[in-house]
Amino acid sequence: MSRIVALGEAPRVRGFALGGPLVVDADDATEMAAAWQALEADVGLVLLTPAAAEAIAPYLEERRHVLTVVLP
Repeated sequence: MSRIVALGEAPRVRGFALGGPLVVDADDATEMAAAWQALEADVGLVLLTPAAAEAIAPYLEERRHVLTVVLP
């Protein structure tokens, strides 16, 4: 079964923990990119803040099987 991760700035993703996703707080682009690259193999969906989406854009091809959604 695939897991869901919410990745981005803490104030924007913290509330997702109530719904079950693993929340990964990252304060800057370097931390966001490192968190993306450290995702475990069973992650199937990542909810991204706009800043996180920008930070991981160069690395998306590394994990084509992972669906991503950018939060408004």
